[in-house]
Amino acid sequence: METAYIKTPLGIARIEGDEDGISVISVVDQGETSSAIPPVLTEAVTQLYDYFDGKRNDFNFPINPAGTEFQQKVWKGLLEIPFGKTMSYLELSKKLGDVKAIRAVASANGKNPLWIVVPCHRVIGADGSLTGYAGGLWRKKWLLEHENPLKQQCLF
Repeated sequence: METAYIKTPLGIARIEGDEDGISVISVVDQGETSSAIPPVLTEAVTQLYDYFDGKRNDFNFPINPAGTEFQQKVWKGLLEIPFGKTMSYLELSKKLGDVKAIRAVASANGKNPLWIVVPCHRVIGADGSLTGYAGGLWRKKWLLEHENPLKQQCLF
């Protein structure tokens, strides 16, 4: 397993992966960045930089997150939430076929090991509130604004 640390506007991102794909992307508040990026992580690093620079709306490098069958199902559902859009936990539970699984869906969402790439930040409360986010609500707010910035309308 290879590891790299890169600077992002939201902190230092830790990226782990191997020839089977990227298995972990997480964020920490501070730390050292990598002086060299392992070749197996280069594409993920490039695409993350492009995302933060506003040049990328999706990711297409191989991913390989470890999780239960149910967690994998939820993470796959998260991948279907379009860039710049949000979905409530209830809507996601319905989409996955079991409205009663809302707590389990929320739990799986919170255990997502691929920060930003599997967009758990796009899941909000049914009332539109920014609920729970492992990286901190300020990061969730930043990501949602980054993906859907308010555009000033012309007054004339």
